[in-house]
Amino acid sequence: MSILTFILPAIVVIALTLPLIKVFKGQVSKKSAKRRLGLHISGFVAGCGLALTLAFANSPVFAAGASITGTMAQGLGFIGAALATGLSALGAGIAVAAAAPAAIGAFSENAENFGKSLIFVALGEGVAIYGLLISILIINNL
Repeated sequence: MSILTFILPAIVVIALTLPLIKVFKGQVSKKSAKRRLGLHISGFVAGCGLALTLAFANSPVFAAGASITGTMAQGLGFIGAALATGLSALGAGIAVAAAAPAAIGAFSENAENFGKSLIFVALGEGVAIYGLLISILIINNL
């Protein structure tokens, strides 16, 4: 590893964050802040694309004679496992986002409601665990 592998990402991070200091301090107008933020998001996406392009430039995946092993069913199985985990985690996040404030409100009014309200929050988190279990079962069958 060379020193360039440590310095180059630091330079990119500094170059992307320095112009936003005025935005965080509140020293620019709303229009200018939106323009700066849009510019930095597009710069970030372009930087990520450039980094991926440079990282995979010498990869054997892009070689002329490279072959991908596996079937279409395996690929769809991995996509299904990823969707099961991701969407169940999203659903669990929505459930906890609705249940947790209500649980805090119930607990603040009456301390005896802590156990009852905690159950509803835990049920929402269980959805993510079920999705993870399904994705593990899908991957084991591939």
